[in-house]
Amino acid sequence: MVLVTGASGFIGQHLVRLLSSRGANVRALYHRNAPGQELKELPNVDWYKYDLLDVYDVAEAMYNVTEVYHCAARVSFDPAHREEMMHFNVESTANLVNQALEQGIRKMVYLSSIAALGRATESGLEITEDVEWEESKHNSAYAQSKYLAEMEVWRGIGEGLNAAIINPAPVLGEGNWEEGSARLMTVVYGEFPFYTEGVTAWVDVRDVVAAAYTLMQSEVCGERFILSVGNHAYKEVFTMMADALGKKPPHIRASPFMSGLVWRFNALKNALTGRPVTITRETAATAQRKNYYDNTKFLRFFPGFSYTPLPETVRRMADAFLKEHPKKR
Repeated sequence: MVLVTGASGFIGQHLVRLLSSRGANVRALYHRNAPGQELKELPNVDWYKYDLLDVYDVAEAMYNVTEVYHCAARVSFDPAHREEMMHFNVESTANLVNQALEQGIRKMVYLSSIAALGRATESGLEITEDVEWEESKHNSAYAQSKYLAEMEVWRGIGEGLNAAIINPAPVLGEGNWEEGSARLMTVVYGEFPFYTEGVTAWVDVRDVVAAAYTLMQSEVCGERFILSVGNHAYKEVFTMMADALGKKPPHIRASPFMSGLVWRFNALKNALTGRPVTITRETAATAQRKNYYDNTKFLRFFPGFSYTPLPETVRRMADAFLKEHPKKR
């Protein structure tokens, strides 16, 4: 029996589909967002609503489980959600690790983030899996929560748990076009004119779930892996998306000062309208920084693995977006 937490989320959905196609018996957990009909009809997948902050729920959910993919997490850059996110991401992971140790599962794969690696201390220096976390004003609350959650997994490993960690770059792929990285398609379609000079790594959601599955089937434990197809400027990615959608690419460089004005205006507008915050101080600052990540470790451990080229990912996203929004063509 394979347990997937956060199974109705962006990455969780893709993982559940992969596991179902491989004939695995899946216990798929969700909390806030119930799965749609297509997900409910997947063969060999049973859906359950559980609260991962409730130790009794966790114990029941993990009964007779042999493998765990822990994908559930709160993701927010809204200061109002900081405490909730910090609490959930760390405590839910601690509860799962404790129960995994008690029940003696075969293996756990924890879905972390490159954010948990912190930021490079020297300009242009590539970040690897061996980097040591350093407290910094540049680390977001989300990054801190994922780092502390990782520490719970490492604690479990120290107590005998077979586990491994993946640290995906920002994940691109089909999903809810109003949330997460998938929302970039909506923003670019609206011909948002600004770009920053920041750089980060990127990865296809299909590659993330394929890597997680590959890692689970292996004997590799006690390791963590950056997942990334490569480092690309935000402007390059947004332009690629605009071209795929047939829209005008961003053409006005947003300086740090201008980015500061944008996030402050956005915060005021959302406070007045009650809509979710989309651009915050953290996201504006992140988009200005140039962070480079080394993706070679996973390829050394699994030489048969290959990443989807970024243009192919963007084209697939654009096709899916336009198919779901035919009036936008």
